Amino acid sequence: MKIGVLTGGGDCPGLNAVIRGAFFNAKKHGHKLIGIKNGWAGLMEANGAPLKIEDVQHIITKGGTIIGTSRTNPFKTPDGPKKVQENMKKMGLDALIAIGGDDTLGVANKLAKLGVHVVGVPKTIDNDLCCTEFTFGFDTAVNTATEAIDRVRDTAESHNRNMVVEVMGRHAGWIAAYAGIAGAADYITVPEEPFDVEDICRAIREQRKRGKNYSIIVVSEGSLPKEGTMKVEDGKEVDAFGHVHLGGIGNAIAQEIEKRTGIQTRCDILGYIQRGGVPSAFDRVLSTRFGIKAVELVRDGAWGKMVALQANKIVAVPLEDAVGKLKLLDMETYNASKVFFG
Repeated sequence: MKIGVLTGGGDCPGLNAVIRGAFFNAKKHGHKLIGIKNGWAGLMEANGAPLKIEDVQHIITKGGTIIGTSRTNPFKTPDGPKKVQENMKKMGLDALIAIGGDDTLGVANKLAKLGVHVVGVPKTIDNDLCCTEFTFGFDTAVNTATEAIDRVRDTAESHNRNMVVEVMGRHAGWIAAYAGIAGAADYITVPEEPFDVEDICRAIREQRKRGKNYSIIVVSEGSLPKEGTMKVEDGKEVDAFGHVHLGGIGNAIAQEIEKRTGIQTRCDILGYIQRGGVPSAFDRVLSTRFGIKAVELVRDGAWGKMVALQANKIVAVPLEDAVGKLKLLDMETYNASKVFFG
C-alpha cells in the first residue's frame, strides 16, 4: 500500500516526529510512505516522493517539517478537490495522512465525504482542536513562552518597568494561560474573556504599593478589550482560509498602560519563535504515538477519522467532530491565574 503524508498550515514542533512514527509503522507492515511536498499544494501539483529511512531516522529532534507546508486550500480553487483526487490516483496513493490544524483537517473532512481515503493527525500549538486533550506543539510553545517570560523579567526588574509579552492564540488562550501561570505573570489576557486595560493598570498600581518594582503582563494575540475601554485597529489582510493576520495587541496594551500609569512599559511579541526549535520530550512522544496510530487507521480503513489523545490513550474520533468547533480555554484554568492579578 502507498500512503501519502502531508503537513499543512503553520509549522509546529513535533511534525517530523509524526512523519517518523508513521514511516516506521508503515515499513513494519510492508507499506510505503510518500511525502507530499508543501501541504495541499503538493497534491494540487502531484508533487511528492517516497520517504527513505535515511530521511526520517534522525528527525525526531528537528523542528519544522521536512516535507514543507503551506496554507493552500483546494476548495478555494476551481476543480481543486477533483484535482486532488486525480493526482492521488496519478501518484498511485491508496490513502492519505493529513497532519494539520482546523483548516487542514477541515479540508481532509470534506475530502473524506467525497470518498477520499484520508485520516487526520491534529496539529496546532494553540491547542484549540476539539476531541483531543492536547495537540502536539503546544507543550513546546508553552515552554518557549515561559522561558521568554523568565528572561524579560530580569530586564523588567533591572529597569523598574512593566513588560508585556504577546504570545500566539487567535481564538483560544491556552498558551497565554499556561505560560502566564508557569512564568508567574502578574496579569493575563485571553480571547475568551474581553479585558479592561484599567483593571490591568489597577493591578500594577497595587503591586507598586506592595513594593514590587515591575510587572509582567502576558497577552494572547487574539485578546480584545471590553467595548469602549480602549481603541484597537482591526486587521485587514486575510489568508486562504479567511483568517485575519493578527499581532499588535500587546503593543497597544503597553502604550495604554504607560499612558495611564506613567510607568515605562515595553512589549515583546514572541511571534514565530514559538513555532520553531526542538520539540519537548512530551511533544516528541505524543507525535510519535499519533504517527503510529495514523498508519493503524489506514490499515483498518478508518477513513474520515482523526487520532486523538484521551485519558492518555491514542484513540480514533470522527474528523467531523474535531473540526469546525474550537476547543476554547478551560476557564477554570484561567480563573486560577486571576488569584495573582494584583
